[in-house]
Amino acid sequence: MTRNAPAHGAAHGETSPPAGRRLALLSLGALGIVYGDIGTSPLYALRECFHEGHGLAVTPPNVLGVLSLVTWSLLLVVTVKYLLYVLRADNRGEGGILALMALVPGTKRGRLVLVAMGLFGAALLYGDGMITPAISVLSAVEGLGIATHAFDRYVLPITVAILIGLFSLQKRGTAGIAALFGPVMCAWFAMLAGLGIYGIVREPSVLGALNPWHAVDFFVREGQTGFMVLGAVVLVVTGGESLYADMGHFGRLPIRWAWFAVVLPSLLLNYLGQGAAVLHDAATIRHPFFLMAPRWLLIPMVALSTVAAVIASQALISGVFSLTRQAVQLGFLPRMRIDHTSADEIGQIYVPGMNWMLMLAAIGLVLGFRSSSNLAAAYGIAVTATMMITTWMAYFVAREVWGWRVVTALPLTLGFFCIEVSFFGANVFKIPDGGWFPLAVGAGIFTLMTTWRRGRAILADRLGSGTLPLRDFLQDLGANPVHRIPGTAVFMTSNVDGTPPVLLHHILHNRVLHEQVVLLTILTREVPHVKPADRLQVTALKEGFFQVVATYGFMDTPNVPVLLAACARESLRIEPQRTTYYLGRETLIATDRPGMALWRERLFAFMSRNAMRATQFFGIPPNRVVELGVQVEL
Repeated sequence: MTRNAPAHGAAHGETSPPAGRRLALLSLGALGIVYGDIGTSPLYALRECFHEGHGLAVTPPNVLGVLSLVTWSLLLVVTVKYLLYVLRADNRGEGGILALMALVPGTKRGRLVLVAMGLFGAALLYGDGMITPAISVLSAVEGLGIATHAFDRYVLPITVAILIGLFSLQKRGTAGIAALFGPVMCAWFAMLAGLGIYGIVREPSVLGALNPWHAVDFFVREGQTGFMVLGAVVLVVTGGESLYADMGHFGRLPIRWAWFAVVLPSLLLNYLGQGAAVLHDAATIRHPFFLMAPRWLLIPMVALSTVAAVIASQALISGVFSLTRQAVQLGFLPRMRIDHTSADEIGQIYVPGMNWMLMLAAIGLVLGFRSSSNLAAAYGIAVTATMMITTWMAYFVAREVWGWRVVTALPLTLGFFCIEVSFFGANVFKIPDGGWFPLAVGAGIFTLMTTWRRGRAILADRLGSGTLPLRDFLQDLGANPVHRIPGTAVFMTSNVDGTPPVLLHHILHNRVLHEQVVLLTILTREVPHVKPADRLQVTALKEGFFQVVATYGFMDTPNVPVLLAACARESLRIEPQRTTYYLGRETLIATDRPGMALWRERLFAFMSRNAMRATQFFGIPPNRVVELGVQVEL
């Protein structure tokens, strides 16, 4: 059994920054994994700003105004907020909204509010993980229609085939192909920069968009139409949350180097180049990314765009896998099968159930929306909501962990918040056209997370209400000994002070005990990793009993046999072939007792029945397990 333990100590970053060749390699890797999402936004972002639904005329002032918004969104939201500010908020080197949530201190009531916000932000990222593969691959394949209309009827089948192939390969892991991600994305960003320069040379006046006055003038002239366009402008910053979540893979410094040296210049050049093409010929607005290039380059562009879109999708899929493992370890989702696909990299995992759910959702989105323009209507609202939550939580980290004064932290937070509220408000208008989808997914995942968390607390309370204190049990056992047999019995329990119900049932029915009994509790702290040297605490009790408390981080994967073998360092020797594991299997019955609504109790019981067996999750040999069932009324 597992339970959560409070975090101890403040967060800290890398112990020593990488230098030289290692920094270059890590920065190259960051290009492939971290910046795939934001790096493929040029495929569709500028085009969507002038979507016919906005009613925005393709005029030079409007083109310069939109480009100015794009430029300063990249500089303020991604560069200043994420690269320079939020990346400071690492939880022992790990990033992401759940890691940030675990880092935020506070009172019990305030903590509950922040946890709820963090969970909802994490839940929204699942919707993002479904939409990103669909829109990225579909927009790349649509480039075939620019080269020749002969492929128009095959765009959707090709997109679906690529998505099926992408998700089918997940079980093999990314170790074999990850080495290609960096070089391929390096070629991608080089192409972005080259095409941008090609366009700017033909229409140098587009450089005027670097002046923020064009953005101000755009809003003054266009009013509500200009505000609506913000719902498309946000597409250029949709990878910001992903780069924060991937900080643990590469570290803060390589991510920053990759951004300032390659990604930011390439994106700015390409967006300006697309704008230059539109200024030169307004008809190119129907697909400025592909139409800005010479015609002979279209097919190679489509091929490279498709590969880049697959890489961008891979980054989001891996992020969802990592987020799922964190949620399981922190007790917000039921146990799931989590496979490690690399013997060397602990972060490379595969979650089969989540993988197939993402694949079906992505294919459904492609077939339902049928074009990247339609899909863009569903994209953005979840990202902007998560951005606002991150900004708010980062404020508390700045105040409570970093010790910033209110006069420093509050204006910075309000500045980011104003930008992101504007983005979110513009995306609200997209809810009827598709924005409902990520919100529905987020609400569904949030309901599952909170139901599971609350249900486990109620179950622990029901089981613990009649639990015999361990001290009393051992005294009674000493006064009324039972027959002892050779070997070791392991009882897993979440209550270190109480007697496991499974143990009581075992003695009641079998009237026998092993010579050596281990009461094993696995705790999950709100830190990414716990050093093996700090993991074990073994306490010798009376009557041949030992209490073993093992502590893990939310990025660690418990393995009970390995854990028990390590007990030898604490003078507790356990022979695997003479060890029996006793586990409880609860049958949950929904009732009208105080706790949760009846429908949530039924949902919790369903989730519990379908959770991964403890034997599989903890690596326990199934042929050495005895399960004792008990009925519990919720």
